[in-house]
Amino acid sequence: MLVSLKEIIAMAEEGNFAVPAFNVYNLETVMGVLEAAEELRAPVILQLYPRLVNEQVGYFIAPAALAGAKKATVPVAFHLDHGPDELTAQKMLRWGATGIMYDGSVHPLEENIKNTKHIVEICETVGVSVEGELGHVGSVNDDTMGDFTDPQEAKRFVEETGVCCLAVLIGNAHGHYKKTPNLDIERVKAIREATGGMPLVLHGGSGIPDEQVKAAIRAGIRKMNIGTDVCCAFADGTKETMDDPNRSIGVDVFMKRPIASVKKLAMEKIKLVEADGKA
Repeated sequence: MLVSLKEIIAMAEEGNFAVPAFNVYNLETVMGVLEAAEELRAPVILQLYPRLVNEQVGYFIAPAALAGAKKATVPVAFHLDHGPDELTAQKMLRWGATGIMYDGSVHPLEENIKNTKHIVEICETVGVSVEGELGHVGSVNDDTMGDFTDPQEAKRFVEETGVCCLAVLIGNAHGHYKKTPNLDIERVKAIREATGGMPLVLHGGSGIPDEQVKAAIRAGIRKMNIGTDVCCAFADGTKETMDDPNRSIGVDVFMKRPIASVKKLAMEKIKLVEADGKA
């Protein structure tokens, strides 16, 4: 069943778990994630990266993700990940998104607050909630990591923007980590306390050690993004098929292993964030 970002985050808050948010890139990744969610009775988020939204591929993926969400017997939200501007957000709203992330973390605090509030006001007119970001979550390939999210700045950001959840920088990054990350769990607790219990979001969920993920959830993380691992799982499934001398040339048959590989990855992450059985 298709639900809003606000609804699915509220489920996580009430149940003290994190909703897994999977970036999807084609029909097969959508299928793998939804098959996992159905089997484990878990709420999930399907989200699109802005590159896909602004290229032709997003035009085709969005209807597939929406159709899958509506058919599912578990709660599924359809979300924009790291929206950089109003145009991208508007496009996703027209495509049926039930959640929007505006990422203004590259801007100074005042500008980030102003821009995020503007996106919140736009989305409110159609009943869609917004995820914001404070503390720029960069790439594992960056030379340095930005300043971690400040709890008092987070308090002001939440109060002035009206976001329903907040992505934070606590030692996380996008991509596969070159060395084991060390999440600042105490900072998660401090941000939660300063913001009055705002649900927090952990980006860069691919490759964070399980014990750190669980500690972050106990401290207040209510949504965890998984993108790189989805890509790798799909690629691994494709390679397995290519290496099979008995492989079929039928594209639908060829894609069965990539779908199964994504499903396996999704099931592992669903269990990790303790979302299984929560639908």
